[in-house]
Parts: sequence; C-alpha cells; structure tokens
Amino acid sequence: MSNRASVGALLLATLSALASVPTFGDEMTYPDWSGQWLNPIASDNGTPWDPTKPRGLAQQAPLIPEYQARFETSIADQAAGGHGNDYRSDCVLDGMPRMMSLDAPMEVLIRPKVTDLIFQNALPRRIFTDGRDWPDEAATFQGYSIGKWTDEDGNGRYDTLAVETRNFTGPRVFEASGLPLHDDNGTIVKERFFLDRSNKDILHDEITTVDDALTRPWTVIKSYVRSRDPKWVEYNCEVTDTNVRIGPEEYAVSADGLLKPVRKGQPAPDLRYFK
Repeated sequence: MSNRASVGALLLATLSALASVPTFGDEMTYPDWSGQWLNPIASDNGTPWDPTKPRGLAQQAPLIPEYQARFETSIADQAAGGHGNDYRSDCVLDGMPRMMSLDAPMEVLIRPKVTDLIFQNALPRRIFTDGRDWPDEAATFQGYSIGKWTDEDGNGRYDTLAVETRNFTGPRVFEASGLPLHDDNGTIVKERFFLDRSNKDILHDEITTVDDALTRPWTVIKSYVRSRDPKWVEYNCEVTDTNVRIGPEEYAVSADGLLKPVRKGQPAPDLRYFK
C-alpha cells in the first residue's frame, strides 16, 4: 500500500512539474517586446554607429589602412558639399547593420518560427528561429538572418534572441558619414537582443560586425526605448530633384536646369556618348 502511495505521489509531482513548464509555441514563453521601439539618439544629420562616440572620424573605427583612407576621403567629400560614400540620397537601402540604428521607429512581432522586425522606413527584416540552415539564396542589402531563443535567467521563459546575419549585397556603410564596409560583402553580423533588467521599456541590441574592412570584430550596443502609445507615419523615399548622380560623382541642378559642381575642383561628367 505504501509503495502505491509513493508511486502516486511521485506521479502527481511529475505531472505538476510538467504543467509548470511552458510548451513550445505558447506565446507566454516569449518576452513582451510589443509596442514601438525608438532610438533616443537618432538624428536627421546621421546617427552614430557607436552610440558612445560622435559619428565620423571620432568613431575610431578599427579599419584597415585601405578603408581608413576611403573613409577619410568620404569625410572630406562631404565637407566640400558631396555625399561621400553615403548613397541614401539615391534611395539606396541602408541594409545591415546600419538599419539597426533605427533612424525611424521599429515594431517587433514574435512568432514561434520567425521574428519580424518591422521598420517605418525600410522593408521588414525576418529572423528565422525554426532551426533551418543557411540557404543558397541571392544576396540582399539586409542579408539573411537566423536566430535562436535562449533562457539566460533560467526561469523557463525565453529572454534573449541571438541572431547571425549573412548573404549581403552592397554598397553598405555603417553610418551617414560613409564609414565603409568591405566591397566583397562578406560581412557577418552577430546580435543579442534582450530587455534591460531594471527597465523593461529598454531593449538592447548587442551588435558585433565581422568584416574584411575591419582589423577585428567590432562590437557596439544599441539601446531602444519603448513607446506604448505608438504613432506611425507614412514614409516614402524620394530622390531629390536638386541633385543627380552620374557615375561616381554627384552634381547639383541649378535653377535654370543645368548641372553645376557641388565641390571645388569637381570633374565634369563623362560626355563620350554626346556629339
């Protein structure tokens, strides 16, 4: 009789323990990242990649000499009125990792097999969490992202999303100053998303970029603030009608409709196809 009672007690305890463990697919196993996320230091003049330093040369980016020279040329061109390595004025997509500076708000939609990052001013970014391997797909500006949820505090609920992103095209830069990524587009971006332990309305994104333009992997931490009363506006990228890019150069369009240089000593466009 006592053996039956012991077995019954053990079975009851086991069932109780199983009942307390969240099942896969249960929404309660995932963190609450609802609402609208904003970067509090985002700027119309260009958001710095490393938020602890001003943008531009003050970023002290770990660039190899060739790309440091390219970066300095971009800075000089912008100081003279050009756009340097930043092609946003031509509606070239920011891509990864620059898009995670959140120049405009973002929403996070968590599902069991994929997490969607929905941006006000860019295409959605899909992070696949279904255990798939890397596909043989065409490269894009935002790349292909595979993630994995983990429970780092051991309470039975996911709290951290680790992500790796590959398969890029370009040109892409870190920030508006033209801080470059390598032309080979072999970039690998690794991220860890997690809520701040003391303030659940702050979402951190620890971003490590591995790229051939860098002397070492470069890690920064972006922090986004949640708005629980989101306001969304329509966004359209429009190429300015006062500037035009011809080949590698960008020119201004004067009031009389003629091209004019944007910096001193700028070469004229190549007119080989005109008589």
